Amino acid sequence: MLANNQITKTIALEKYGILNATGNYQLSPKELHQLTIEKGLGKEASSGALAVNTGEFTGRSPKDRFIVKDEITRDEVWWGDINIPFDPDKFDALYDKVVAYLSGKEIYVRDVYACADPQYRLNIRAINEYPWSNMFAYNMFLRPSAEELKDFKEDWLILNAPGFKADPEEDGTRQHNFSILNFKRKIALIGGSAYTGEIKKGIFSALNFILPVDKDTLPMHCSANVGEEGDTAIFFGLSGTGKTTLSADPGRKLIGDDEHGWTKENRVFNFEGGCYAKVINLSQENEPDIYHAIKPGAILENVILDETGRVDFEDTSITQNTRVSYPIYHIDNIQEGSIGTNPKNIFFLTADAFGVLPPISKLSPGQAAYHFISGYTAKVAGTEAGIDEPLPNFSACFGAPFMPLHPTRYAEMLSSKMKENNVNVWLVNTGWTGGPYGVGSRMKLRYTRAMITAALDGKLDQVPYERHPVFGLSIPKECENVPVEILNSRNTWKDKEAYDKKAKELSASFKANFRKFEEMASQEILQGGPLE
Repeated sequence: MLANNQITKTIALEKYGILNATGNYQLSPKELHQLTIEKGLGKEASSGALAVNTGEFTGRSPKDRFIVKDEITRDEVWWGDINIPFDPDKFDALYDKVVAYLSGKEIYVRDVYACADPQYRLNIRAINEYPWSNMFAYNMFLRPSAEELKDFKEDWLILNAPGFKADPEEDGTRQHNFSILNFKRKIALIGGSAYTGEIKKGIFSALNFILPVDKDTLPMHCSANVGEEGDTAIFFGLSGTGKTTLSADPGRKLIGDDEHGWTKENRVFNFEGGCYAKVINLSQENEPDIYHAIKPGAILENVILDETGRVDFEDTSITQNTRVSYPIYHIDNIQEGSIGTNPKNIFFLTADAFGVLPPISKLSPGQAAYHFISGYTAKVAGTEAGIDEPLPNFSACFGAPFMPLHPTRYAEMLSSKMKENNVNVWLVNTGWTGGPYGVGSRMKLRYTRAMITAALDGKLDQVPYERHPVFGLSIPKECENVPVEILNSRNTWKDKEAYDKKAKELSASFKANFRKFEEMASQEILQGGPLE
């Protein structure tokens, strides 16, 4: 690790247009931690972690995320509300403004890389205005050795200036903050927002274009782990579905928490070198891995500290999106090298607040592609202002804000790999049973773990199945350590007619959401949707 071979020096930045600046190069996390405190930009929590406030923005700003529209992207990107085009000349002019702003300042430079598989490695140079943003880059990306740094040449540049504010009329942005990808110049340009997630997700979005277009590799917004026999399992799921909790299995080693690639050689590799986890209502009992990872080297964002430096994880006075970033080696049970092989099982996690979907069901390739494109979960009352009852929430490929290509491109790659490698895909409802939110109850975690374990162990290959009458899903009739009566959601409702009505309502929501994808979807994918 670099921490054992500290390289504390400055680096010239004139080639980027940054003049007369002090470029602090490859400072250790300890040095960046101390500098942050000395400059009054953060505090030290009682755990030894660094606590910072990201200011105006405590989350990503998807309406201010742009992609430069040029000969590389014009005919490949799925343009629209998610992928918003940006003029190349406007980008060049804005870039010049940002480097002029950084000129003469003390800034922080770090060489890192993404993609643990050496064949797919992407070298990155991060230039940050703030020391803690540079520490975030250390935590979240992969860390080159001292030897690798000697001949390091970046493939991509992250230029990150939170204090710079754009002029929308002059610069072509929507407001003063922006996150722009330029695939021709290979630059992620970020300004006006100190939220560190823009750094991480900028490179993730770039890889979601580069890997399928240039490398025939499927990028995935998922977690992954590997068993003792070398079998890899992949977990997709939106926020609140249990992705982090269920992939942190004491009997399996964690490959990575959030972003992976699945290669044509049938390897699964982590993009990152760390974890960026929500800490709202965090407890040692429920999330021991995350709780114990909050120590020196970790960065807490937008949490409230008391006078002793203790974090109140239940305090949402700044935001509900409180976060921590830490290097993956803060977790004990990890897969060395962050690479797995032979994916055997994929789990789509959904927290269905309507209580309709079965707790586990097996998907055909067409159904897998359909549900992958849909990326369904539900928002429950109280999670956002104005939500008084459950609402369906769809995010294509379980990560729509980061997908530059049309979702069917990713779905067809997934379906193809599924067939080639005889992979099982499971839809797992970690949400409600016995009725919708407010009537039924949340599925017990021990039952969900038991169902996932049975799938991983191949025990669900040996049981009879029945078909869901509305969604066409294959539901196991029995599962070890799980009560038989909960496997079919309809059986858990007292009012069966109310269940049938709610199931058809949810089916209609799926169909309405999918209409925007129909034109590009194959017949097999279309047939993977609800039956009625």
